[in-house]
Amino acid sequence: MSIDLRTKRIMVTGGHGFLGSFVLEALAARGCAEVFAPRKAEYDLTDRDQIVAALADGRPDLIIHLAAVVGGIGANRAEPGRFFYENLVMGTQLIEEARLTGVGKFVSLGTVCAYPKFTPVPFREEDLWNGYPEETNAPYGLAKKMQLVQLQAYREQYGMDGVFLLPVNLYGPRDNFNPITGHVIPAIIRKCVEARRNGDSTVTLWGTGSASREFLYVADAAEAICLAAERYDEPEPVNVGAGFEITIKDLAEKIARLTGFDRTIIWDATQPDGQPRRKLDTSRAKERFGFEATTGFDEGLRTTIDWFEAQS
Repeated sequence: MSIDLRTKRIMVTGGHGFLGSFVLEALAARGCAEVFAPRKAEYDLTDRDQIVAALADGRPDLIIHLAAVVGGIGANRAEPGRFFYENLVMGTQLIEEARLTGVGKFVSLGTVCAYPKFTPVPFREEDLWNGYPEETNAPYGLAKKMQLVQLQAYREQYGMDGVFLLPVNLYGPRDNFNPITGHVIPAIIRKCVEARRNGDSTVTLWGTGSASREFLYVADAAEAICLAAERYDEPEPVNVGAGFEITIKDLAEKIARLTGFDRTIIWDATQPDGQPRRKLDTSRAKERFGFEATTGFDEGLRTTIDWFEAQS
């Protein structure tokens, strides 16, 4: 049964981050007037007492949990313990306190990194438990996947309406363009733009370029989250993606062309490629709550590049 988000008090954790800012815009476009987006400086969601305070101040009927410690391969390799602990404890404590305070619905955002390293392509939700995640981001992926376990257990025992979404890599304006901590698209955009501006003859990228990825424009992801909040109430996880696959080599060449960098790309094969392939089966999202990505990849990349150029 669909719910009217305009009638709900909604708490969005991570609402001032990359994805969260687009979710807030999507909620505002729907006419949602009572939206509470706690900032980390005000409420540390790894601290149970501060979670309790946030819930008391926000009094939500619905929680959309986006807050997470995230980053690319380099960041995951540098701080695997932090990525595991903070993501795990935020999710576990927030779900429990939401249950205790009678929150009506909980939408949790997982990650494609939760899938096994060698998952048949396209990834289907039924394959989620058929192996261990890719090593460089396994602590992060497993910490996020525990939210699925908890929400399913709480639905069974307490009747809690909790849903779990599995998005692919997101990209778009306002992303983290730090080449060390950012994900692949913003990192490559920054390297190509700066190399063009500096007149550099080469750009060096990690890996061999042979791995493939699927990417979803951030505004599309925000729409998927809102649709799931409105229309989905089942225990099974749901993939959220665009349904296409591109190698990192082809991605880099496309970004180089769109940014006007017409020199040489060097691949540093001493660095990891990460998971060999990623492409989701997105049929469940379409069937269960009517989501399909609408932003073309070249269109999304151009918008993202234009935003970065204007900011830098």
